[in-house]
Amino acid sequence: MLGAVLLLLALARPASTESRRAEALKKLLEVFGMEDPPPPPAHVKQPPQFMVDLFNAVANADGVTKNPDVLEGNTVRSFLDRTQGEKMRFLFVLSSVAKNEKILTAELHLFRLWPRAAEGPRRHHFCQVSVYQILDKTEPDSPKGQKLLASRLLSLQGSGWEVFAITQAVRDWTQDESSNRGLLVTVHGLGGSTLEAPAVQFASSGDHHESKKPMLVLFTDDGRRGASLPMAGVPASQPRDFPAKLTGPRSTRSLDRLQPCQRHPLSVDFEEIGWSGWIISPRGYNAYHCRGSCPFPLGENMRPTNHATVQSIINALKLSEGVSSPCCVPDKLYSINLLYFDDDENVVLKQYDDMVAGSCGCH
Repeated sequence: MLGAVLLLLALARPASTESRRAEALKKLLEVFGMEDPPPPPAHVKQPPQFMVDLFNAVANADGVTKNPDVLEGNTVRSFLDRTQGEKMRFLFVLSSVAKNEKILTAELHLFRLWPRAAEGPRRHHFCQVSVYQILDKTEPDSPKGQKLLASRLLSLQGSGWEVFAITQAVRDWTQDESSNRGLLVTVHGLGGSTLEAPAVQFASSGDHHESKKPMLVLFTDDGRRGASLPMAGVPASQPRDFPAKLTGPRSTRSLDRLQPCQRHPLSVDFEEIGWSGWIISPRGYNAYHCRGSCPFPLGENMRPTNHATVQSIINALKLSEGVSSPCCVPDKLYSINLLYFDDDENVVLKQYDDMVAGSCGCH
Protein backbone atom coordinates (compact mmCIF):
# COMPACT_ATOMS: atom_id res chain seq x y z
CA MET A 1 0.00 0.00 0.00
CA LEU A 2 2.81 2.41 0.93
CA GLY A 3 4.52 1.85 -2.41
CA ALA A 4 1.29 2.53 -4.29
CA VAL A 5 0.70 5.73 -2.32
CA LEU A 6 4.20 6.98 -3.08
CA LEU A 7 3.62 6.33 -6.76
CA LEU A 8 0.33 8.19 -6.69
CA LEU A 9 1.98 11.10 -4.93
CA ALA A 10 4.60 11.17 -7.66
CA LEU A 11 1.88 11.25 -10.29
CA ALA A 12 0.12 14.09 -8.52
CA ARG A 13 3.20 16.31 -8.97
CA PRO A 14 4.56 17.45 -12.33
CA ALA A 15 7.00 14.83 -13.58
CA SER A 16 10.57 15.96 -14.10
CA THR A 17 10.91 14.00 -17.33
CA GLU A 18 8.64 12.07 -19.70
CA SER A 19 10.57 8.89 -18.97
CA ARG A 20 9.97 9.29 -15.24
CA ARG A 21 6.27 9.80 -15.83
CA ALA A 22 6.13 6.77 -18.12
CA GLU A 23 7.89 4.66 -15.49
CA ALA A 24 5.48 5.82 -12.78
CA LEU A 25 2.45 5.04 -14.97
CA LYS A 26 3.87 1.60 -15.73
CA LYS A 27 4.21 0.91 -12.02
CA LEU A 28 0.68 2.14 -11.42
CA LEU A 29 -0.59 -0.22 -14.13
CA GLU A 30 1.11 -3.06 -12.26
CA VAL A 31 -0.89 -2.11 -9.17
CA PHE A 32 -4.01 -2.59 -11.33
CA GLY A 33 -2.72 -5.90 -12.69
CA MET A 34 -2.06 -4.70 -16.26
CA GLU A 35 0.96 -4.51 -18.52
CA ASP A 36 -0.47 -1.88 -20.87
CA PRO A 37 -3.58 0.32 -20.69
CA PRO A 38 -6.43 -0.97 -22.88
CA PRO A 39 -7.10 1.24 -25.92
CA PRO A 40 -10.28 3.34 -25.73
CA PRO A 41 -13.19 1.85 -27.75
CA ALA A 42 -13.09 2.81 -31.44
CA HIS A 43 -16.66 4.09 -31.21
CA VAL A 44 -18.71 5.49 -28.34
CA LYS A 45 -20.12 2.48 -26.51
CA GLN A 46 -22.58 2.17 -23.67
CA PRO A 47 -21.67 -0.45 -21.04
CA PRO A 48 -24.32 -3.11 -20.33
CA GLN A 49 -26.80 -1.84 -17.78
CA PHE A 50 -26.29 -5.00 -15.74
CA MET A 51 -22.62 -4.09 -15.25
CA VAL A 52 -23.44 -0.48 -14.34
CA ASP A 53 -26.05 -1.61 -11.81
CA LEU A 54 -23.62 -4.13 -10.34
CA PHE A 55 -20.93 -1.46 -9.94
CA ASN A 56 -23.43 0.83 -8.18
CA ALA A 57 -24.49 -2.01 -5.86
CA VAL A 58 -20.89 -2.78 -4.89
CA ALA A 59 -19.27 0.67 -4.77
CA ASN A 60 -19.98 4.29 -3.98
CA ALA A 61 -19.50 7.10 -6.51
CA ASP A 62 -15.72 7.10 -5.87
CA GLY A 63 -15.47 3.37 -6.53
CA VAL A 64 -14.81 2.51 -2.86
CA THR A 65 -16.40 -0.78 -1.84
CA LYS A 66 -19.54 -0.14 0.21
CA ASN A 67 -20.91 -3.70 0.16
CA PRO A 68 -18.12 -6.31 0.22
CA ASP A 69 -20.56 -9.25 0.14
CA VAL A 70 -22.06 -8.56 -3.30
CA LEU A 71 -19.27 -9.93 -5.49
CA GLU A 72 -18.33 -13.56 -5.79
CA GLY A 73 -14.57 -13.35 -6.36
CA ASN A 74 -12.91 -10.08 -7.36
CA THR A 75 -13.66 -9.85 -11.10
CA VAL A 76 -16.82 -9.75 -13.22
CA ARG A 77 -16.47 -9.96 -17.01
CA SER A 78 -19.20 -9.38 -19.58
CA PHE A 79 -19.10 -10.59 -23.21
CA LEU A 80 -21.51 -9.76 -26.03
CA ASP A 81 -22.64 -12.30 -28.62
CA ARG A 82 -20.47 -12.56 -31.78
CA THR A 83 -22.84 -14.51 -34.07
CA GLN A 84 -23.98 -11.48 -36.11
CA GLY A 85 -27.59 -11.75 -35.03
CA GLU A 86 -28.50 -15.43 -35.36
CA LYS A 87 -31.78 -15.96 -33.55
CA MET A 88 -31.09 -18.88 -31.20
CA ARG A 89 -27.36 -19.56 -31.55
CA PHE A 90 -24.77 -17.60 -29.57
CA LEU A 91 -20.98 -17.36 -29.50
CA PHE A 92 -18.83 -15.56 -26.93
CA VAL A 93 -15.09 -15.05 -27.41
CA LEU A 94 -13.29 -15.53 -24.09
CA SER A 95 -9.68 -14.84 -25.12
CA SER A 96 -9.35 -12.01 -22.56
CA VAL A 97 -9.87 -14.36 -19.59
CA ALA A 98 -6.48 -14.97 -17.96
CA LYS A 99 -5.35 -18.56 -17.48
CA ASN A 100 -4.93 -18.01 -13.73
CA GLU A 101 -8.51 -16.80 -13.27
CA LYS A 102 -10.77 -19.23 -11.47
CA ILE A 103 -14.24 -19.38 -13.02
CA LEU A 104 -16.68 -19.30 -10.10
CA THR A 105 -19.97 -18.76 -11.93
CA ALA A 106 -20.92 -18.24 -15.57
CA GLU A 107 -24.33 -16.93 -16.62
CA LEU A 108 -26.03 -16.59 -19.99
CA HIS A 109 -28.24 -13.47 -19.97
CA LEU A 110 -30.99 -13.39 -22.63
CA PHE A 111 -33.59 -10.65 -22.96
CA ARG A 112 -37.02 -12.10 -23.59
CA LEU A 113 -39.19 -10.06 -25.95
CA TRP A 114 -42.88 -9.45 -25.50
CA PRO A 115 -44.80 -12.21 -27.32
CA ARG A 116 -46.67 -11.32 -30.46
CA ALA A 117 -50.46 -11.40 -30.25
CA ALA A 118 -51.66 -14.94 -30.96
CA GLU A 119 -54.51 -15.66 -33.29
CA GLY A 120 -57.19 -17.52 -31.35
CA PRO A 121 -56.80 -19.16 -27.92
CA ARG A 122 -53.44 -20.69 -26.96
CA ARG A 123 -53.39 -24.41 -26.25
CA HIS A 124 -50.49 -24.08 -23.79
CA HIS A 125 -49.51 -21.59 -21.10
CA PHE A 126 -45.89 -22.69 -20.59
CA CYS A 127 -42.91 -23.67 -22.68
CA GLN A 128 -39.58 -25.33 -21.99
CA VAL A 129 -36.45 -23.34 -22.80
CA SER A 130 -33.20 -25.34 -22.99
CA VAL A 131 -29.58 -24.20 -23.41
CA TYR A 132 -27.14 -26.57 -25.12
CA GLN A 133 -23.38 -26.47 -25.54
CA ILE A 134 -22.58 -27.10 -29.20
CA LEU A 135 -20.11 -29.97 -29.50
CA ASP A 136 -20.18 -30.41 -33.27
CA LYS A 137 -20.83 -27.43 -35.56
CA THR A 138 -21.80 -29.71 -38.44
CA GLU A 139 -24.58 -31.37 -36.42
CA PRO A 140 -25.62 -28.90 -33.71
CA ASP A 141 -29.23 -30.16 -33.68
CA SER A 142 -28.37 -33.85 -33.27
CA PRO A 143 -28.07 -35.52 -29.83
CA LYS A 144 -24.37 -36.22 -30.33
CA GLY A 145 -23.71 -32.66 -31.50
CA GLN A 146 -24.96 -30.96 -28.32
CA LYS A 147 -24.81 -31.14 -24.52
CA LEU A 148 -27.65 -29.93 -22.28
CA LEU A 149 -26.52 -27.21 -19.85
CA ALA A 150 -29.71 -25.73 -18.44
CA SER A 151 -33.47 -26.02 -18.89
CA ARG A 152 -36.52 -24.37 -17.34
CA LEU A 153 -40.23 -23.77 -17.80
CA LEU A 154 -41.32 -20.27 -18.81
CA SER A 155 -44.75 -18.73 -19.08
CA LEU A 156 -45.74 -17.83 -22.62
CA GLN A 157 -46.54 -14.33 -21.35
CA GLY A 158 -44.00 -11.82 -20.10
CA SER A 159 -40.78 -10.00 -20.96
CA GLY A 160 -37.41 -9.30 -19.39
CA TRP A 161 -34.06 -10.90 -18.64
CA GLU A 162 -33.71 -14.65 -18.26
CA VAL A 163 -30.49 -15.98 -16.72
CA PHE A 164 -29.12 -19.51 -17.22
CA ALA A 165 -26.14 -20.98 -15.33
CA ILE A 166 -23.58 -22.52 -17.73
CA THR A 167 -20.49 -22.61 -15.52
CA GLN A 168 -19.02 -25.97 -16.54
CA ALA A 169 -19.16 -25.21 -20.26
CA VAL A 170 -17.25 -21.95 -19.76
CA ARG A 171 -14.64 -23.71 -17.63
CA ASP A 172 -14.15 -26.15 -20.50
CA TRP A 173 -13.80 -23.28 -23.00
CA THR A 174 -11.20 -21.43 -20.94
CA GLN A 175 -9.12 -24.60 -20.68
CA ASP A 176 -9.39 -25.35 -24.41
CA GLU A 177 -10.40 -22.41 -26.64
CA SER A 178 -10.97 -24.73 -29.62
CA SER A 179 -13.84 -26.44 -27.75
CA ASN A 180 -15.85 -23.20 -27.77
CA ARG A 181 -18.32 -23.78 -30.60
CA GLY A 182 -21.10 -21.69 -29.09
CA LEU A 183 -24.52 -22.23 -27.55
CA LEU A 184 -27.88 -23.33 -28.93
CA VAL A 185 -31.20 -22.36 -27.33
CA THR A 186 -34.40 -24.28 -28.07
CA VAL A 187 -38.04 -23.66 -27.16
CA HIS A 188 -40.56 -26.54 -26.94
CA GLY A 189 -43.90 -27.26 -25.37
CA LEU A 190 -44.29 -29.43 -22.29
CA GLY A 191 -42.95 -32.92 -22.96
CA GLY A 192 -40.97 -31.71 -25.97
CA SER A 193 -43.96 -30.97 -28.18
CA THR A 194 -43.71 -28.44 -31.01
CA LEU A 195 -45.14 -24.97 -30.41
CA GLU A 196 -46.61 -22.45 -32.78
CA ALA A 197 -43.65 -20.35 -33.86
CA PRO A 198 -42.56 -18.02 -32.48
CA ALA A 199 -43.84 -18.86 -28.98
CA VAL A 200 -40.90 -17.23 -27.13
CA GLN A 201 -38.28 -14.96 -28.68
CA PHE A 202 -35.05 -13.52 -27.31
CA ALA A 203 -33.34 -10.35 -28.48
CA SER A 204 -30.46 -11.01 -30.88
CA SER A 205 -27.15 -9.22 -31.14
CA GLY A 206 -27.89 -7.57 -34.49
CA ASP A 207 -31.58 -6.73 -34.45
CA HIS A 208 -32.14 -5.06 -31.10
CA HIS A 209 -30.99 -2.23 -28.87
CA GLU A 210 -27.56 -2.42 -27.22
CA SER A 211 -29.17 -2.74 -23.80
CA LYS A 212 -30.97 -5.97 -24.79
CA LYS A 213 -28.15 -7.85 -26.52
CA PRO A 214 -27.33 -11.43 -25.43
CA MET A 215 -24.55 -11.42 -22.85
CA LEU A 216 -22.32 -13.86 -21.03
CA VAL A 217 -21.32 -12.82 -17.50
CA LEU A 218 -18.41 -14.45 -15.67
CA PHE A 219 -17.73 -14.13 -11.95
CA THR A 220 -14.06 -15.00 -11.42
CA ASP A 221 -11.19 -14.71 -8.97
CA ASP A 222 -7.66 -13.96 -10.14
CA GLY A 223 -6.01 -15.02 -6.88
CA ARG A 224 -4.92 -11.56 -5.74
CA ARG A 225 -5.27 -10.90 -2.02
CA GLY A 226 -4.66 -7.75 -0.05
CA ALA A 227 -2.64 -7.17 3.09
CA SER A 228 -3.70 -8.48 6.47
CA LEU A 229 -5.01 -5.12 7.69
CA PRO A 230 -8.72 -4.94 8.60
CA MET A 231 -10.88 -4.87 5.48
CA ALA A 232 -14.50 -3.77 5.33
CA GLY A 233 -17.03 -1.88 3.31
CA VAL A 234 -16.53 1.86 3.49
CA PRO A 235 -18.76 3.57 6.10
CA ALA A 236 -21.86 5.30 4.76
CA SER A 237 -20.36 8.66 5.64
CA GLN A 238 -16.73 9.45 6.28
CA PRO A 239 -15.41 12.49 8.15
CA ARG A 240 -14.03 15.12 5.85
CA ASP A 241 -10.29 15.62 5.99
CA PHE A 242 -8.91 19.03 5.12
CA PRO A 243 -5.31 19.22 3.90
CA ALA A 244 -2.91 21.57 5.61
CA LYS A 245 -1.68 24.45 3.45
CA LEU A 246 2.08 24.13 3.35
CA THR A 247 4.68 26.23 1.61
CA GLY A 248 7.37 23.64 1.07
CA PRO A 249 9.08 20.47 2.27
CA ARG A 250 10.66 22.14 5.32
CA SER A 251 7.34 23.49 6.61
CA THR A 252 5.79 20.09 5.91
CA ARG A 253 8.32 18.35 8.12
CA SER A 254 7.97 20.97 10.84
CA LEU A 255 4.20 20.77 10.83
CA ASP A 256 4.30 16.97 10.85
CA ARG A 257 6.18 17.11 14.12
CA LEU A 258 3.45 19.30 15.59
CA GLN A 259 0.41 17.57 14.16
CA PRO A 260 -0.67 14.21 15.52
CA CYS A 261 -0.94 11.24 13.18
CA GLN A 262 -4.03 11.61 10.99
CA ARG A 263 -5.45 11.00 7.54
CA HIS A 264 -5.13 13.54 4.69
CA PRO A 265 -6.63 13.60 1.17
CA LEU A 266 -4.76 12.16 -1.81
CA SER A 267 -6.72 12.61 -5.03
CA VAL A 268 -6.24 10.23 -7.97
CA ASP A 269 -7.70 11.68 -11.19
CA PHE A 270 -7.88 9.14 -14.03
CA GLU A 271 -8.49 11.86 -16.61
CA GLU A 272 -5.33 13.69 -15.55
CA ILE A 273 -3.38 10.42 -15.75
CA GLY A 274 -4.78 9.85 -19.25
CA TRP A 275 -6.94 6.81 -18.50
CA SER A 276 -10.42 8.29 -18.86
CA GLY A 277 -10.85 6.79 -22.36
CA TRP A 278 -11.10 3.21 -21.09
CA ILE A 279 -12.19 3.60 -17.46
CA ILE A 280 -15.97 3.96 -17.23
CA SER A 281 -16.29 4.47 -13.46
CA PRO A 282 -15.15 6.09 -11.29
CA ARG A 283 -13.54 9.16 -12.84
CA GLY A 284 -11.14 9.21 -9.92
CA TYR A 285 -11.00 8.50 -6.19
CA ASN A 286 -9.51 9.70 -2.92
CA ALA A 287 -6.75 7.29 -1.83
CA TYR A 288 -5.88 9.32 1.32
CA HIS A 289 -2.50 9.13 3.02
CA CYS A 290 -1.26 9.20 6.59
CA ARG A 291 0.89 12.01 7.98
CA GLY A 292 1.82 13.33 11.37
CA SER A 293 3.81 12.56 14.48
CA CYS A 294 3.53 9.76 17.03
CA PRO A 295 4.84 11.53 20.16
CA PHE A 296 5.25 9.98 23.58
CA PRO A 297 2.97 9.15 25.32
CA LEU A 298 0.75 7.58 22.65
CA GLY A 299 -2.92 8.13 23.35
CA GLU A 300 -5.74 5.80 22.37
CA ASN A 301 -6.80 8.30 19.70
CA MET A 302 -3.59 7.41 17.84
CA ARG A 303 -4.68 3.77 17.67
CA PRO A 304 -1.24 2.47 18.65
CA THR A 305 -0.25 -1.17 18.59
CA ASN A 306 1.37 -2.62 21.71
CA HIS A 307 4.64 -2.75 19.80
CA ALA A 308 4.36 0.96 18.92
CA THR A 309 3.71 1.83 22.58
CA VAL A 310 6.82 -0.04 23.70
CA GLN A 311 8.88 1.52 20.87
CA SER A 312 7.73 5.03 21.84
CA ILE A 313 8.81 4.39 25.44
CA ILE A 314 12.24 3.10 24.40
CA ASN A 315 12.65 6.11 22.09
CA ALA A 316 11.52 8.65 24.71
CA LEU A 317 13.77 7.27 27.45
CA LYS A 318 16.73 6.77 25.06
CA LEU A 319 17.10 3.22 26.34
CA SER A 320 18.54 1.99 23.05
CA GLU A 321 20.43 3.71 20.27
CA GLY A 322 18.93 4.01 16.81
CA VAL A 323 15.31 3.42 17.86
CA SER A 324 13.03 5.97 16.20
CA SER A 325 9.55 6.95 17.22
CA PRO A 326 6.65 4.92 15.74
CA CYS A 327 5.43 5.77 12.25
CA CYS A 328 2.07 7.15 11.14
CA VAL A 329 0.68 4.55 8.71
CA PRO A 330 -2.71 3.21 7.49
CA ASP A 331 -4.24 0.74 9.93
CA LYS A 332 -7.41 0.16 7.93
CA LEU A 333 -7.56 -0.21 4.15
CA TYR A 334 -10.52 -0.23 1.78
CA SER A 335 -10.79 -1.73 -1.67
CA ILE A 336 -11.88 0.14 -4.78
CA ASN A 337 -13.71 -1.07 -7.88
CA LEU A 338 -13.06 -0.15 -11.51
CA LEU A 339 -15.56 -0.54 -14.34
CA TYR A 340 -13.65 -0.46 -17.62
CA PHE A 341 -13.30 -1.63 -21.22
CA ASP A 342 -10.65 -4.31 -21.76
CA ASP A 343 -8.52 -4.88 -24.88
CA ASP A 344 -11.46 -6.55 -26.67
CA GLU A 345 -13.93 -3.79 -25.66
CA ASN A 346 -15.65 -6.10 -23.18
CA VAL A 347 -16.78 -4.43 -19.96
CA VAL A 348 -15.04 -5.62 -16.79
CA LEU A 349 -15.71 -4.89 -13.13
CA LYS A 350 -12.63 -5.55 -11.00
CA GLN A 351 -12.07 -5.05 -7.30
CA TYR A 352 -8.63 -4.05 -5.98
CA ASP A 353 -7.68 -4.49 -2.33
CA ASP A 354 -5.75 -2.05 -0.13
CA MET A 355 -6.27 1.05 -2.30
CA VAL A 356 -7.74 3.55 0.20
CA ALA A 357 -6.42 4.44 3.63
CA GLY A 358 -9.50 4.14 5.85
CA SER A 359 -7.82 5.36 9.01
CA CYS A 360 -4.33 5.99 10.37
CA GLY A 361 -2.49 4.87 13.47
CA CYS A 362 0.93 4.77 15.08
CA HIS A 363 2.75 1.52 14.33
